[in-house]
Amino acid sequence: AMSPVVKVYGWAVSPFVARSLLCLEEAGVEYELVPMSREAGDHRKPDFLGRNPFGQVPVLEDGDLTLFESRAIARHVLRKHKPELLGSGSPESAAMVDVWLEVEAHQHHPAAAAIFVHCIVAPLLGGAPDQAVVNENVAKLRKVLEVYEARLSASRYLAGNDISLADLSHFPIMRYFMQTEYASLVEELPHVNAWWEGLKARPAARKVAEFMPPDLGLGKKAEQL
Repeated sequence: AMSPVVKVYGWAVSPFVARSLLCLEEAGVEYELVPMSREAGDHRKPDFLGRNPFGQVPVLEDGDLTLFESRAIARHVLRKHKPELLGSGSPESAAMVDVWLEVEAHQHHPAAAAIFVHCIVAPLLGGAPDQAVVNENVAKLRKVLEVYEARLSASRYLAGNDISLADLSHFPIMRYFMQTEYASLVEELPHVNAWWEGLKARPAARKVAEFMPPDLGLGKKAEQL
């Protein structure tokens, strides 16, 4: 019997959905992206809330298993299909992947996401960036990236000499952050920049990036208004 196809619910422009898709692509798993509309409020409808009571994308269905939270989805996909990307060789290497995944979630993502939201999303929606918030997060991200520069000058990837989910998990928000006027924060750090260039050149990242236009698909809608 054919195994049930893996389904991902959400819109691929979301960096959280993109994180799940990236791991599925890296692991070579066939999946179906179930299209949803944020504008139509699909994520607040009862059938979707049955899958994720928080009403957020993505949701992954893998046979009888339903998961939400993109980093948990990423770990599940890789644990099942490509455990080496979780540092499966030893408890020590797995621990290092965990450390840098936590850094990504708590240090890198909030700052990079705030800059992206204010510099790209707000103007697309007809608003203006709050420059004070932008400046505060640029300062935070600069400090974080200086730590990355030191780390990446000592090891090829964040968790060691092999690529892992700790690296891949950065791709979705970095993809958007690098479209802002603050991309130089990355470009002026040689090891961070080389790491980023390597990440975005991966076939899986290139495939997922096709679903992630820099204007999040909002440019077309703005023209229609």
